[in-house]
Amino acid sequence: MNILVIGFIISFIVIVILGQKNLPLALICGSVILGLFTIPVNGVLRLFFHTVRDISVILLAFVVFFIPMIGGIMRETGQMDNIVKNLRIGKKGILALSPAIMGLLPMPGGALFSAPIMEKAGEGLGDDLKVAINIWYRHLLILIYPLSSDLIATTRITGLNIYNAIMWLFPTLIIALILGQLFLLNKIRGNINYTEEFSLRKLLIPLIIILIAPLLDFIFRIIVLFPIKEIGTLIGVLSGFILAILFSPSRVDLKKVFIKMHPYRFSFIIIGLFYFLNVFKSSGIDRVIARIPFPPIILCIIGGFILGVGTGRVLLPASIIFPIYLLSNNIKPMDFAMIYTGIFFGYVVSPVHPCITVTCEYFSTNIKGSLKLLFPPALIILCLVLITAGIFIL
Repeated sequence: MNILVIGFIISFIVIVILGQKNLPLALICGSVILGLFTIPVNGVLRLFFHTVRDISVILLAFVVFFIPMIGGIMRETGQMDNIVKNLRIGKKGILALSPAIMGLLPMPGGALFSAPIMEKAGEGLGDDLKVAINIWYRHLLILIYPLSSDLIATTRITGLNIYNAIMWLFPTLIIALILGQLFLLNKIRGNINYTEEFSLRKLLIPLIIILIAPLLDFIFRIIVLFPIKEIGTLIGVLSGFILAILFSPSRVDLKKVFIKMHPYRFSFIIIGLFYFLNVFKSSGIDRVIARIPFPPIILCIIGGFILGVGTGRVLLPASIIFPIYLLSNNIKPMDFAMIYTGIFFGYVVSPVHPCITVTCEYFSTNIKGSLKLLFPPALIILCLVLITAGIFIL
């Protein structure tokens, strides 16, 4: 077997296994192993220093550092709860939208924060259904959210404008919403009673905090104020961070938030991800991949879904799948959307996805019942993506 293939397989196994516990370490170890098999030792070190000196990578690392800090502040001060309490949209609406809103900012074990709302608003529903609704709707808005660290990193890898990518992902969101209604929300009966008075202020302030960063980022990209686009993104995120502190209804303990959120892990993931990408580009794997007798787009969609299911991650399979596709193809926004969708919905229904496991633990239910509800809509989306890809190949 070609030594390049051996190196790639070993690095892949290391990334998948270590990635379940420590994704930054997994990416760095996988990069070093792949590099040692394919390029000179000094090249492995050179690429590492090249990565950590890349200003756009460093700025991106700072961006994803502050995003979980915003989420932690809003969680600790009750600002996320204020959104949910003042959304007067009925039982189906609150069961779908409360996890969706809480999913916009990354929080370790974040599915647990909407679980109590699901329990209260979903009285009379089966626990499996409450888990499935919590998981499905928690992740839908993340699919197109400009401050999703997964989306930021993957569009950066592929060199695409994040808002172009979002436009092509939007049809998937619509289909996922329809399937969620058909397979999950249609099972809900009854209404919900609110015990507190409606407060427009408590609703709008946290929504502004969540939306200010992507809004400023979008504006800065349109008017092109900065030579490096990540500068505008960082300004937007810092604005959201400052507003979260200023409009907090209680004193913010930043040290406590930092300890709980571990934001540095997100920064290390970005560095590890782009180190792996740089090593991958220099490894010569392209000569091997080019000989695979299978349409690259179909291979990457199916492979991405399988890796998403197997790893319960988005960035981990994306860091492998997108470089493979880019070796012999110029990626277009539609290609990106189809591959990313495959990875994303594999991740959503993964049995090792932390959100599923913690929510099942909360409701004291078996994961099998929830996956039975989640897999049909996810597989329909995968099939639709494959059919679309097949039509454009032909």
